[in-house]
Amino acid sequence: APCLTTIPRIAACAVAPLMAMRLILDRGVNLACRPRALVSVSDKTGLEEFAKALAVQGWEIVASGGTAAHLEEAGVDVVSVAEVTGFPEILDGRVKTLHPKIFGGILADRSEYQHQYELVEQGIEPVEMVVCNFYPFGQQPSAETIDIGGPAMVRAAAKNHESVAVIVSPGDYASVRQELKDEGGLSGETRRRLARKAFETTEAYDAAIAEWLS
Repeated sequence: APCLTTIPRIAACAVAPLMAMRLILDRGVNLACRPRALVSVSDKTGLEEFAKALAVQGWEIVASGGTAAHLEEAGVDVVSVAEVTGFPEILDGRVKTLHPKIFGGILADRSEYQHQYELVEQGIEPVEMVVCNFYPFGQQPSAETIDIGGPAMVRAAAKNHESVAVIVSPGDYASVRQELKDEGGLSGETRRRLARKAFETTEAYDAAIAEWLS
C-alpha cells in the first residue's frame, strides 16, 4: 500500500484532489511507513553493519538477489526486489531492478504534486537511498560483468539527489551512518557530494568498458 508520506498535502494538489483522495482510500495507506533504502552490491564490505544500523534507525531495506540473501543470512530483515516489483529476476539475473516500481520510486520529484499523485496511482513507494556498487568489470572484463541495472539506478539516484542519497563506496558507510544518527537525515551538501562521486564512478566504469571494446 502507498505510504502516506508519498502524498504530502495531497488535498492541495492541483490535479484532481478528490480523485487523489479516492485513490488513497481505494489502494490503502501505510500509516507506519518507513524510509526505504534500495541495496544492490557486488562488494559487500561493511554492508551487514551498515544495513543493521539503517534498520535500527527505522529504515526498510529492499535488496536484490545475492545481496538480499547475504543480508538475510546476517539476520537483517529484507524485502526482495521481486516482492516490490511483483516480477521475478530473469535471464540469469540480467533483469531484476529494471522496473517502474523501482525507478519510479527513485526518480519521482518530491516537490511535484503530479509525481506524488502518480506514485499513489501506480502503488509505487518512494526510495530515499540507493546503495549500489557494480560487477567487478575491471577485474574480470567480459560481457557478463558489464553491469546494467546498477549504473542505471546509481545515475537515477544521483540525478534526483535533492531527494535521494546514493552510496557507491563502502568507504562512505560510516559517515552516512553517523550523520543519519546525529541529524536524523542527510544534508543537501552530503547528498550532492555523494551524487558527484556516483557520476564519477559511472564515468570511470563506462570508460573501462569502452577501452575493453576498442
